[in-house]
Amino acid sequence: MAIPANAPSGRECFFEEDEIIVSKTDLKGIITYSNRVFQRVAGYEEEELLGMNHNCIRHPEMPRCVFQLLWDVLRSGHEIFAYVVNQARNGDHYWVYAHVTPTLDARGRVIGYHSNRRMPDRAAVAAIEPIYAELLEIEGGFKNRKEGIQASTAALLAKLSDAGVTYDQFVWSLAA
Repeated sequence: MAIPANAPSGRECFFEEDEIIVSKTDLKGIITYSNRVFQRVAGYEEEELLGMNHNCIRHPEMPRCVFQLLWDVLRSGHEIFAYVVNQARNGDHYWVYAHVTPTLDARGRVIGYHSNRRMPDRAAVAAIEPIYAELLEIEGGFKNRKEGIQASTAALLAKLSDAGVTYDQFVWSLAA
């Protein structure tokens, strides 16, 4: 059973630069492991997180098209890096620089996903916030959520094409 987070508080919370937030999920995004840093920052106990969908920490200001891209890349068997704003249970938000990889079994089949999240560089957050705001505005212009995601994905891909970079190159340029 999902435990609803409070409405966004507008307050940002932080974790230490040397801390890593770790979680593992099954193929459907159901949490199978969370480390203590994740539990503390997100404001949940381990037993609450286990079995919950990872989107329990989705912040409403996080564009859905970025998650669509993330899932598409993961389902293709590749890793992805992304800047993500999450929402803690109390409504506070926190930014992460996420590295998500498929978890493989002995035969090389994807059986889940592993995510490590670090404190992002503040300049990277400042650079990504207006882009995410633009993507959210596009998504919000559609009554049909799927159409909104498609339109914002197209806008993101056009922005990357205009800059002559791939998504990975763009994200890595912010991390530099």
